[in-house]
Amino acid sequence: MPVIESRIDRDSADFQQDRDAMLAALRPFEALAAAVLEAGGPKSVDRHRGRGKLIARERVDLLLDEDAPFLELSTYAGAHDPESQPGGRLITGIGPINGVECMIVANQPTVKGGSLNPDAVAKQLRAFDIAHRNRLPLVTLVESGGADLPRQADTFAFGGRIFRDISRLSAAGIPTISLVFGSSTAGGAYLPGMSEYTVLVKNAAHVYLGGPPLVKMAINEDIEDEALGGAEMHSRTSGLADYLADDERHAIRLGRQIVGDLGWRKSGPPPSSRADEPIYDRSELLGCAPSDSKRSVEVREILARVLDGSRFDEFKAGYGTQLVTGWGSIAGYPVGVIANNGILFSAEANKGAHFIQLANARDIPLLFVQNITGFMVGSAAEHGGIIKDGAKMINAVSNSTVPHLTLMVGASYGAGNYAMSGRAYDPRFVFTWPNHRIAVMGGPQLGGVMSIIRRAAAQRSGAEYDEAQDARVRAEIEDMIDKQSHAAYATGRQWDDGVIDPRNTRTILGLALSATHSAPVVGATRFAPFRM
Repeated sequence: MPVIESRIDRDSADFQQDRDAMLAALRPFEALAAAVLEAGGPKSVDRHRGRGKLIARERVDLLLDEDAPFLELSTYAGAHDPESQPGGRLITGIGPINGVECMIVANQPTVKGGSLNPDAVAKQLRAFDIAHRNRLPLVTLVESGGADLPRQADTFAFGGRIFRDISRLSAAGIPTISLVFGSSTAGGAYLPGMSEYTVLVKNAAHVYLGGPPLVKMAINEDIEDEALGGAEMHSRTSGLADYLADDERHAIRLGRQIVGDLGWRKSGPPPSSRADEPIYDRSELLGCAPSDSKRSVEVREILARVLDGSRFDEFKAGYGTQLVTGWGSIAGYPVGVIANNGILFSAEANKGAHFIQLANARDIPLLFVQNITGFMVGSAAEHGGIIKDGAKMINAVSNSTVPHLTLMVGASYGAGNYAMSGRAYDPRFVFTWPNHRIAVMGGPQLGGVMSIIRRAAAQRSGAEYDEAQDARVRAEIEDMIDKQSHAAYATGRQWDDGVIDPRNTRTILGLALSATHSAPVVGATRFAPFRM
């Protein structure tokens, strides 16, 4: 297979400008990562440890195989809300337990008692969806006060889907395991109740539909936590507990033992290509995305630093040149690549639809690399059938049955987002670089469109046009779109599965492909905040 020849000039002004811009875009996420790892702050953590308890990340770390990689997901959930603790009060991610890749969901009791707000519900539902579609055993580490009562109206509406989805995992033959370390109250009691295997920690786990105060108010019964819903009661009387753990570490050992005894095997094929490193330095990816959306950057330079051995067998290289398609592999897993090298014309749309059909015929996952301002507009494009041809590509994406992974390395505007398998098209995973922007159109474009409309209205009415006001409105629109299209806003609302450092792109895509290949459809690394 041909090797991509890099033409990057690391000493060029453009490369240095793009690299500096990417490093600047990373800095806010470094601050967010520190807030996520803070887990509620030193006071909450010290109080939690004072009760003899492990914090959530320590529980996850002990549960996973030693020095194993952990692909943390939705890390910055809630980052769009200045009043919310980023992280969604949960840790979710994929990692090996006794050699079995599992989806892990861990409550963070040091953040608002692990109570669930709307961000937490959305994050947990996304984790369950990934587990279902990729056939990953689910292990939940439970310690939560249930719904966040001040936000209960927003939380309750979709919170019930947590119990629906865990039931559907079991119906699909996917194992579900709950390790209960503390409170599991009200609706939260159904999570261990609906799991196939349940471990409760002695003198710590309390599982009940209504706690002692509610029982007193409802039926005037006086009863203590342990007698009402303690681990030993559920182990000896109700039968809810399948295993009674002496302490938290014992519970984690039991969880590892349960997973090890499942006999779970991947359904998808193993890696079939050489998983050798790219021949180019991954740090050069910092300069491989445009700092100015009006200037394109050669997407093959990104592929050269992500694909195994920098090898790429390009398909239709001379046709529809602003869409790059071809075959390669990541971590030994074959992939078909569809990557933007500019705006989409009719030729690009037809080429993309054709390639998607070929990938489906060969049962090879598709990697979409997005840097797209949309489909071409104007009379020439319209007369040439851009709507019809764009619809072909969107139709092909919609009906594709192989796993899709989407990587957003720049702009993602308009129907270009759809044609390149944006979130609305259910890719298995979506990851973004910190410079990413997502919207119907960019701020300057929207501001200009609205200015033209206002100017035309003034002309029709014979009114004098206020140029100063026009300038102010355009600036306000640009500022609004910049905030709402920013990567932190998008990832906070969980439109993706994580913002990643470009230098970690190959590692993360490799872990995602490995998880994807647990589905029948077809060197360990630690990096904060993905691992302690």
